[in-house]
Amino acid sequence: MTTIVVIAKECLPGRVKTRLHPPLSLEQAAELAAASLDDTLAALAALPATRRILAFDGVIAPLAAAGYEILPQVEGTLDVRLAAVFDACEGPTVLVGMDTPQLTSAQLEPVFTDWTDDVDAWFGFADDGGFWALALNDLADARVRGDLIRGVPMSRDDTGALQLKRLTDAGLRVSLLPTLTDVDTIDDAHRVAEIAPTGGFAAALTAMTAPSTTDGLR
Repeated sequence: MTTIVVIAKECLPGRVKTRLHPPLSLEQAAELAAASLDDTLAALAALPATRRILAFDGVIAPLAAAGYEILPQVEGTLDVRLAAVFDACEGPTVLVGMDTPQLTSAQLEPVFTDWTDDVDAWFGFADDGGFWALALNDLADARVRGDLIRGVPMSRDDTGALQLKRLTDAGLRVSLLPTLTDVDTIDDAHRVAEIAPTGGFAAALTAMTAPSTTDGLR
């Protein structure tokens, strides 16, 4: 009985992946973000989740999220929004973002196959110092799971380390997932496209950055 939650923004120009502009236009950055989200949802489709939730900041959810419950994100900083997701769910819950389109179902499979009685949480570092996945089981006492996240400073190069310390300081036994690259910059985007060259993200990036066939023609 495991819930998968994807936290995502509506992929509109100027709202997502703005650090890709330049060299990409804001419209291209939004298109690439949409491809990243679609690839993420496709990877998760193979996992045996009993409940699927899109924690969504936006109006029109992507078609790839068909079958997902839509949970509007609460107002507030990222730590507050992530915490609210766990407050809204019961049982084993795994939260992933939309910024790692190279994600494969095999990388999250341990959450579904190896969640033994001696594991309270799973944690996946991003190589920029953040994290791309957090899975929590119900706590044995009356503590609220969201309180394990609220107050952790986000979007810093030590966010992942601070979040992991919060978990372990609370006495949770944490198993680690693979470290992945979050797509923040154009260099990240090219690196991820090389890792997952057959995905929609790689195809979209190639279409945006390939030299025009009319270059040099007059």
